[in-house]
Amino acid sequence: MDVENTLVITPQWQIAMEDIDFVFCRADGPGGQGVNRTDSAVQLRWQCPVDQLPPAVLERLRLLAGSRLNKDGLLTMEARESRSQHRNRELALERFTALLKEAARLPKARRKTRPTLASREKRLEQKRRHSEVKGGRKKGNWET
Repeated sequence: MDVENTLVITPQWQIAMEDIDFVFCRADGPGGQGVNRTDSAVQLRWQCPVDQLPPAVLERLRLLAGSRLNKDGLLTMEARESRSQHRNRELALERFTALLKEAARLPKARRKTRPTLASREKRLEQKRRHSEVKGGRKKGNWET
């Protein structure tokens, strides 16, 4: 694979640029009168190789992408912030790479922890104080 035409997600996972399609369309927003004549918005489309990705990565990608990944495995991302088509293309590629890198990263395993002795004692002391406050509200024979 040619290095210049490759998008590196991880050392083991690389995507050829010819697998990514760019569709250009007109964008709303800033641009003056040229906004009606230039196709500056970019829609990036990538057919996710569902059968080639590890199941854990695919599941994280589905969670992170949300509605941008359809049931057929087509990932679609848009960029229309800039007035420049070139800059919007770069922004779409940056977001795409960030999304795939996040999906490829293993989540940190949570280790169980126990509360410290001081925090347990503090909690019990607060409960005692609160109980005394509520106990003082009970009906009883008050001397007036």
